[in-house]
Amino acid sequence: MGNAELHSIHVYPVKAFRGQSPREAVVEPWGLAGDRRWVLIDDGGKVVTQRQQPRLAVAAAELLPGGGIRLSAPGREPLSVPVPEPIGTTTLDIFGEKVEAVLADAVAHNWCSDYLGAEVRLVHMDDPATRRPVDPDFARPGETVSFADGYPLLVTTLASLQALNSLIAQGDHPHEGPLPMNRFRPNAVVSGTAPWAEDDWSRIAIGEVVFRVTKMCGRCVVTTIDQTTAERGKEPLRTLGRHRRFGSQLAFGQNLVPESSRTVRVGDPVTVLE
Repeated sequence: MGNAELHSIHVYPVKAFRGQSPREAVVEPWGLAGDRRWVLIDDGGKVVTQRQQPRLAVAAAELLPGGGIRLSAPGREPLSVPVPEPIGTTTLDIFGEKVEAVLADAVAHNWCSDYLGAEVRLVHMDDPATRRPVDPDFARPGETVSFADGYPLLVTTLASLQALNSLIAQGDHPHEGPLPMNRFRPNAVVSGTAPWAEDDWSRIAIGEVVFRVTKMCGRCVVTTIDQTTAERGKEPLRTLGRHRRFGSQLAFGQNLVPESSRTVRVGDPVTVLE
């Protein structure tokens, strides 16, 4: 895999919203700088994602200097939201885990609620170094994560997507393929590997940054949502269920924990260390 390189970088300032694809990003201990530091919660404090609200796929969030965000969505005037003052926190529930976060202002809550037609509030993770530990089964003491599903970064490969799309073309719903990579919402996309090569990685370097490969990424219904129309289909879960089932998980991509904090750039070499 001598020619593997970082093909693209993806940052999602608000979990479940469309993200950005910068040419470079700073890798922080809990993920790419600015990635998933904001999330929506419902009346009961539960995190809201595309699982409940597919329309989030076509809403977008971009980072502003200083960590604020600019929200946009079809039929809505864009809204700039500053980082809230950390004068108090609210408790939210992310997949059964309790995490403290800071509420944005009422204008932001109203904008998001009006768009979704449901009562939601927007919250910000003020201190990612302390708020949410990574699953201790796969982490070292003190390792933390943003509002990502469970791990600081997700890596996927172009070769595996191509292989998956070939399988979809031979399956029951060939008209749903080929699928674009945005279905999988990765942070780092790697080119120049063999299909499924990432299954065997345990440590990799992207440019100067070393990452521990913790576990395969088990996929959920979000992968069946067209990220440009918010419509749901059957793929890729139908095909992953036939060809990429590991125990109870349908796997595509690998979760990463960074071992250092530096900048990664599109075109950086990707090296398998272990």
